[in-house]
Amino acid sequence: MRFSLPMPRRSRHPLVRALSLLVGLAVVGVLMVFGLVVAGVLLVGGALVFGLRHWSRRHAPTSAAGHKAHQPEVIEGDFVVLHQTRHAAR
Repeated sequence: MRFSLPMPRRSRHPLVRALSLLVGLAVVGVLMVFGLVVAGVLLVGGALVFGLRHWSRRHAPTSAAGHKAHQPEVIEGDFVVLHQTRHAAR
C-alpha cells in the first residue's frame, strides 16, 4: 500500500509567493531563537550546578588532620551464589 499526499499547488501570484516566503522565514527564525534560548538556559543552568558543586566541595567540613573524612564507597551486605543447572538436550 502506497501512501502519497497530493502535490500542493504553488500560487502564481507574486505577492502570495513573497508573503509565504516571509512567513516561512519568520517561522524558521522563531524556531531558531527558541532553540538558542533553550540552549542558553541549559548552559547557564549547567554552569551554576557545576559551580555550586565545586564551591560546596571546597567549603565542606574537614577533619582535624586537615583531610576530608574518608567515606568508603563499599556497600556492606550478604550474598548468595545461585548455581544454574544445565538441562540435557531433549
